[in-house]
Amino acid sequence: MLAVAQFQFDQSNTSPGQAWSSESQDSKSQFVLGASPRLVGGTSFATKAALDLGQARMLSQSAIHSMDATRKILTNWRRQGHSLANIYLYGITNCAKIIGELWSSDALDFVNVTIAFSRLQRAMHEFSPEFLSEGQAESNGLSLLIMNEPGSQHGLGVFMLSEFFRQAGWRVTLASPQDIEEFKHAFSSDWFDAVVLSLSTDRQIDPVAKAVSQLRVAMVNANLKIYVGGPMANIAPNRLNWPGTTLLFTDAIQTVALVTQALGASAVNANPTSNVQQSHLEFEDVGRVSKM
Repeated sequence: MLAVAQFQFDQSNTSPGQAWSSESQDSKSQFVLGASPRLVGGTSFATKAALDLGQARMLSQSAIHSMDATRKILTNWRRQGHSLANIYLYGITNCAKIIGELWSSDALDFVNVTIAFSRLQRAMHEFSPEFLSEGQAESNGLSLLIMNEPGSQHGLGVFMLSEFFRQAGWRVTLASPQDIEEFKHAFSSDWFDAVVLSLSTDRQIDPVAKAVSQLRVAMVNANLKIYVGGPMANIAPNRLNWPGTTLLFTDAIQTVALVTQALGASAVNANPTSNVQQSHLEFEDVGRVSKM
């Protein structure tokens, strides 16, 4: 069961392993929705067609345009036979990256980026019961805290990650602290077997590093495992070289597998979405997990 901590629910952030742009709130050019890109092989959805970048661009335009258009794209993908896990990992993740690139290139302003991300996250909320039913039904007895950096403006990526952990049987607390004091408090809000931190900008790296160092000394659970990921893991991994933490470069499924296996759970619990495309189940990036 998902427990949302007593912190403001964040409306953004990045998807695992995706480097998005800075979250400045300065006004930027308004993005104009144009004609949807053609799908490979035609202008309509083909049965079980690959979720390629063209389709991700179509979803990005729909997310910018309206909630109804966003639902229509995702529902059509479901009717094609795609699992929600594939839709999340390939469709929504690439869509979010495209939207981030539009922001970075001044083609989309901050307000519309936030609205588009909120629509994608709302869609995942609506699909949540169905997504969880694709995984295991029973709890694995493990508890996890997932947090953005303090003051993060977006929570799409961490929400997606929380859904994959829930699907694997974890009890998840998702927190979006507004300042460093709330960040610290989250660690003591419950018993956790592991904590996953997502950093999307460099603004909070030093305060978070200092807080984590202090918290490790006073942890109730002496065996608590702390993982650090998000865009900054790819942009500036050397700045996340914190003692007693593990740096993640992995996607959502790989992250669930690595963290679950580290806690001694079965491989079945770590990999509930057996219908996800095989390329993501081979864990090519596991060797890039860095223990500090």
